[in-house]
Amino acid sequence: MNQETYNKTQFNTIKEKLMTYAISSYGKARIQVLEPSSRIEVVKKRLQETSEAKALLMANLHVPFMGLNNIEHLTSQVEKGFILEPSELVSYADFLRSCRLIQSFMQKNHFIAPLLARYSESLQLFSTIEDEIYHVIRNNQVENDASRELRKIRRAIQECEKEIEMKLQSFLRNTQNKPKIQEAIIVKKNDRFTVPIKATYKNQISGTVVDASSKGTTVFIEPATITKLNDKLYQLKMEEVAEVYQILSTLTGLIAEQMIAIHSNIEVIAQYDMIFAKAKYSREINGIEPEINQEGIIQFVNVKHTLLGKEAVPLNVSLGKEYRGLTITGPNAGGKTVVLKTVGLISLQTMIGVQIIADSGTNVAIFDQIFVDIGDQQSIENALSTFSGHMQNISEILAKTKQNSLILLDEIGSGTEPNEGAALAIAIMEAFYKKGSILITTTHYGEIKRFSEQHEDFLTAAMAFDSENLMPKYQLILGETGESNAFWIANKMNLDKQVVKLAQNYLHDRNYSTKKADSLQKVRKQKEQTVFPNYEKGDCVFWTEKKKIGLVYESIEMTDDVIIYVDNEKITVHKRQLKLDCSAKELYPPNYDLDSLFEHYHDRKRNRDLERGSKKAHKKLRKEMQERQAKRDD
Repeated sequence: MNQETYNKTQFNTIKEKLMTYAISSYGKARIQVLEPSSRIEVVKKRLQETSEAKALLMANLHVPFMGLNNIEHLTSQVEKGFILEPSELVSYADFLRSCRLIQSFMQKNHFIAPLLARYSESLQLFSTIEDEIYHVIRNNQVENDASRELRKIRRAIQECEKEIEMKLQSFLRNTQNKPKIQEAIIVKKNDRFTVPIKATYKNQISGTVVDASSKGTTVFIEPATITKLNDKLYQLKMEEVAEVYQILSTLTGLIAEQMIAIHSNIEVIAQYDMIFAKAKYSREINGIEPEINQEGIIQFVNVKHTLLGKEAVPLNVSLGKEYRGLTITGPNAGGKTVVLKTVGLISLQTMIGVQIIADSGTNVAIFDQIFVDIGDQQSIENALSTFSGHMQNISEILAKTKQNSLILLDEIGSGTEPNEGAALAIAIMEAFYKKGSILITTTHYGEIKRFSEQHEDFLTAAMAFDSENLMPKYQLILGETGESNAFWIANKMNLDKQVVKLAQNYLHDRNYSTKKADSLQKVRKQKEQTVFPNYEKGDCVFWTEKKKIGLVYESIEMTDDVIIYVDNEKITVHKRQLKLDCSAKELYPPNYDLDSLFEHYHDRKRNRDLERGSKKAHKKLRKEMQERQAKRDD
């Protein structure tokens, strides 16, 4: 398997959808690196995991995932030696608690999800750390009882603040101070308790100016009576910060000491997160767990392309038992490529343990390799044509292919001369077949259809087509061959109905009309009766219809029409409307650049610049092309 296979089958889109259902970054990362497994025992286990998780969801049982949103960030902080804040410690405690609750949940529901319950046995419990964090921190604050020293410090802070308040209230009630006070309130500025004083009285108050209002009418003064108390309070606050830091450090240390075991839990929870993401998506698409095999047997019963959902036409196909090759024929836009993508996507999806949209009886093969060649392989960078691009891709696939591989080739052999393309395609099909691959191809070529019909191990299939309404049904019919429905496409493009009818007759009897038409000879003879003069570039002529003088720009071959240059425009007129006024030979010297008569100076200069390879001229030309393209798109 390679990225080309994942992209062309839209397997990466399935993984992107799964990631939206994961809760944690760990779970999303697991999904991002998830690869299809070719080991049938691994696939069986993955499918069982998804089925068990889906069964829990369908029973309205909710896994107690908690604290997963930022657990990766918090773990990184601890490993770097940072001290977690109270709220972060609570989040970590929530995660540790979640591990304990998930283990309990899985053990309780082991009869529904025995495999998932077995995974929970490896979860380690950290009840001591949980209890310690929840006991010490409440409402994202360190509790007073977290330590004896903290309790003592905070009591001292309360007493100091109470004493400061009493002294300031006394200051505010003092009759001598009242006229000087802007407002009778206590204001905290720069962690100092102050009172607002009118600026005109600031020198009459014993104390320190801590701050001033924006207009300068008020100053905030710390009265001298509380200066020592404010200093004491500041010191106590510093002691509180140091003690809280010590407590938080201790709690963070408890987590750090168990980090190896916690990482083991994170791995288990991330695995659960990924499994339940698969289950949620499987529930959304109403998927089923298919049977699986490693014998290359593909048995699809009403299988739908996962990303098309309800709009998809069910696919029924059987391959790998009686036949190892399938060649699909039918019209363009009839669904052949969708069949290839569906087979590839369903196989890959199953191999990562995601359920599929199908009916019971569906059996999906687990391949060692899946390769695709779908779509236009044209490469401007490598100067490869579409055919060359396909050949390069198929060459690389053929070199890598081993036994038990699924090969999906779209429009094999197309893009070159049909006979050579068909011969090369058949040889390629034989090469893949001999390597033991299961091969599904699409084609328009009759020779490839005949090869598949005659090969004992190949089956043909056609995309159903409603011939009455001229519409594709997007339905695969095994054992039949389909037409490319070129006539349907021609009708859709409004080609003349008589032309289409004639083509249909040619398809059956090949009785082509190859005789010379006498009527055309008569018309030619009639035209030859009137002989008009030959005009050359630069001849000066009189346009009789418009009574204007012009210059001959060009005579149109096989006709009696001439392009003349009149009033800065090039106009096509019949020779019968022109009279020669003066020939170019008479008007201009030998070797005269007649093109200059019809081009503006700036246009001539640009053409010369383009011819000599001017980068500026080419850049301007590209810009003009882009502007014209933008106008057409609008």
